[in-house]
Amino acid sequence: MMNFNGVSHLAMATGDMDKTIRFWRDLLGMRLVAGLGQLGYRHYFFQTSDSDLLTFFEWPGVEPVPDKEHGRSVKGPFIFDYISFGVDAEDDLWELKDRLEAAGFHLSDVIDHGFIHSIYAHDPNGIPIEFSHNVEGADIRTEPQMRDRVPSQVTLEGAEPQMEVWPEVKTPTPISERVVYPSAGSELFHGKKTS
Repeated sequence: MMNFNGVSHLAMATGDMDKTIRFWRDLLGMRLVAGLGQLGYRHYFFQTSDSDLLTFFEWPGVEPVPDKEHGRSVKGPFIFDYISFGVDAEDDLWELKDRLEAAGFHLSDVIDHGFIHSIYAHDPNGIPIEFSHNVEGADIRTEPQMRDRVPSQVTLEGAEPQMEVWPEVKTPTPISERVVYPSAGSELFHGKKTS
């Protein structure tokens, strides 16, 4: 079984990269570690942890979405509710709350979810964000908790992956046929140009 090492990156969109940089880099302190672009778009990468990145495409005509309360149900086509960033210490959560309020951003009180304490806000693009600190002694990664009062049968199978429910790979790609094609960004590190 493969091992995941975090969220490589989440890709969002903005119509104003400068405002986005001011929020994520300058207000929240996330390093801007890569910038790709050409006529018509830019793609910038912010470091959220030692292994995770948040990226933004800047496309003409993208407008901030209307504020939506985190976790509030919706109907119709929908793909994303909010993103939560973990912080190392409870003090970090309060520092973020103070910084966001000083910068004029509306945000929630600190909320106790039992295993995390959280605050909720929106970035300048209207993207709903949460900042969370793990409550000491309540780590759902080491001790999973299922408190759904009406769990489905699939849920009752437990926390561990049930890989056998999917077809087994019969013909893995041979090493000799593994081809990686250059795309935007490869010129930064390999000198390869895309067409």
